[in-house]
Amino acid sequence: MKTVKISLNSIDKVKSFVNDITRFDNDFDLVSGRYVIDAKSIMGIFSLDLSKPIELNIHAENNMDEIMSVLAAYIIQ
Repeated sequence: MKTVKISLNSIDKVKSFVNDITRFDNDFDLVSGRYVIDAKSIMGIFSLDLSKPIELNIHAENNMDEIMSVLAAYIIQ
């Protein structure tokens, strides 16, 4: 599992993020405070406070390079 911080501060960014990660069969969880939601759930994402960075847990073994290149637009340092 790998954890990165991402920013989803607009509706368009949320939509494109969900479209990007649904291409993968891996599990993705978003963690905001004590809430953990499925990152592929657009309704779940909108239940979070999107004004702050969110932790993304990536449950992947093999295609991590491909996943990280797709997520590059959302990752913050």
